[in-house]
Amino acid sequence: MKSIAIMGASGHCKVVADIARLNGYDEIVFVDKNPECDKFGEYHVADEDTDLDYYLDNNYDFIVGIGDGKIRRKVQENLEALGADIVSLVHPKAVVTQDTTIGQGTVVMAGAVINPGTTIGKGCIINTSASVDHDNVVGDYVHISVGAHTAGTVKVGDNCWCGIGSIISNNIDVCEDVFLCAGTVVVKNIEKPGKYAGVPARFVPF
Repeated sequence: MKSIAIMGASGHCKVVADIARLNGYDEIVFVDKNPECDKFGEYHVADEDTDLDYYLDNNYDFIVGIGDGKIRRKVQENLEALGADIVSLVHPKAVVTQDTTIGQGTVVMAGAVINPGTTIGKGCIINTSASVDHDNVVGDYVHISVGAHTAGTVKVGDNCWCGIGSIISNNIDVCEDVFLCAGTVVVKNIEKPGKYAGVPARFVPF
């Protein structure tokens, strides 16, 4: 029997759970810090404070199903420190080339395409119908949102969020800690962390 514990209890977790099921996991449980929630959809929700050790001791695989990148990083790094077996998950209807490298804790969703020579970091989300073209380097804890696209030879730094429908043109470097709003089009390097929006992308002061 294949068993997996998914950290969190949210809509995103349900999508991750479905991908786990399609990857042959027979037992799927959510683990969350809300002791008042013991069921989310069809899935049992265990209390992180009292039950996490059980799943660690019984050789469950783990993945973090939390959309917020900062929280996802914190939870995954805690699991790493505890020695958890953290897996990556790829939906069977995603297209991922043989030479793609995918880090621990990354999930690739239905309809996503990752082309040759690409490296995806750990704890990433490559969301539904997103595409990452050839020879990309995507850092850790990056979210390539639904329908977002990166062209060839793009670098995306750690902790970035590429919003729904955003586009990064070819041969572009995006530094870490960048938030691209929905529909943003990046046509030149981004060297300053922060929020960007528009066509072409412009820095948006908070």
